[in-house]
Amino acid sequence: MGHSCFRVRTKDALVVMDPYNKIQGLDLGRPKADIVTISHDHPGHNNAAAVKGEPAPQLVYGPGEYEISGMFITGVRTYHDDDRGVKLGRNTVYILESEGLVLAHLGDLGHTLSSEQVDVMSSVDILLVPVGGGNSLGPQRAAEIVANLEPSIVIPMHYKTAQGQSALEGVDHFCKEVGLSTYETLDRLTVRKSDVGESAQVKVLAPRPAA
Repeated sequence: MGHSCFRVRTKDALVVMDPYNKIQGLDLGRPKADIVTISHDHPGHNNAAAVKGEPAPQLVYGPGEYEISGMFITGVRTYHDDDRGVKLGRNTVYILESEGLVLAHLGDLGHTLSSEQVDVMSSVDILLVPVGGGNSLGPQRAAEIVANLEPSIVIPMHYKTAQGQSALEGVDHFCKEVGLSTYETLDRLTVRKSDVGESAQVKVLAPRPAA
């Protein structure tokens, strides 16, 4: 949906992750969900009020283990900077487990992962990783984390687009770091367990069109 926001649909639940406000130059619209996850309390990542549902979506905010609507969610404490959050605060990585697949959303992670954090995320199949720099991971460090976690599918986020975030680097820089010279931009992506392989695939998703 643009920036670091994704809508993840499984047979059990519909999840919206890191909904943003209008300062990003993007239009979130009026998404519906059963669950909303917030990685940290910055405007570009915490607009939970914009997400609707009937009943109202359940908010997941912070480390811990959650089971909601058949979805297993683990929140892992990380930081928005290299100084344990002293400069920019804390960040939560969310790991979603459903239908035999494991997805991790790194939020605005601002540091390399510890060996313990890598162990917790070692089973991740689909990795949503910030790549544009600014106050989050840049292309090179993002590529290092991809190499450490070895996911099957990598989806870059938090990078410069035509709609917004002009201060960030574009996704091309990250793709070059992982040895990808060309890529296809998709409106949406369907992943099944049978799609998971040993080599990583990079999938670039287009931001939600402006209204």
